[in-house]
Amino acid sequence: MPESATPAYITSLIRHFEDLRDGTHGGSASRKDKEAHFEKAVQLLAPIARQVLTEMNTSLLLDTGQLTETGLRRTGDGGLDSSWTLSWPEQRAAGVQPIVLLAHFGGGFHHPHLRGTTVRDWPLNVFSEEDAAAELPILRAIASSDLHNLVYAADYRIVPAVTASRAST
Repeated sequence: MPESATPAYITSLIRHFEDLRDGTHGGSASRKDKEAHFEKAVQLLAPIARQVLTEMNTSLLLDTGQLTETGLRRTGDGGLDSSWTLSWPEQRAAGVQPIVLLAHFGGGFHHPHLRGTTVRDWPLNVFSEEDAAAELPILRAIASSDLHNLVYAADYRIVPAVTASRAST
């Protein structure tokens, strides 16, 4: 397969595995430089994460959700993270967690990852606007999987689009 035909998620995985092999991230070996890459990745990823959660809020939560974001913050283990969270009344009433897209770079990690509330680590290799845009399907998959798992933990009634369509039939 020609390199130009390699899907972005495969390229991201290859970069990730090469980073593991080489002890680097984005060509950097020092923690300080890797954290600088992570900070830039969070800035580039923020509009994509907001887009995904806004799509879900509009189509599934019927604009009842509230999107919040933390911005870059230091974690208890000395790492860094940033999160985008979508919560809504039915989810809170059911006592389940909100949908979260989390970019995290744990204190003992060689490189950063993405995760959701219930969906765990996916490599985070964002160094450009193009890389960030290529994460759109990954973030959609994480958020969709989270909502599915939250419905499983609670009930389909936490999704307003489902209860509204049932009420209208």
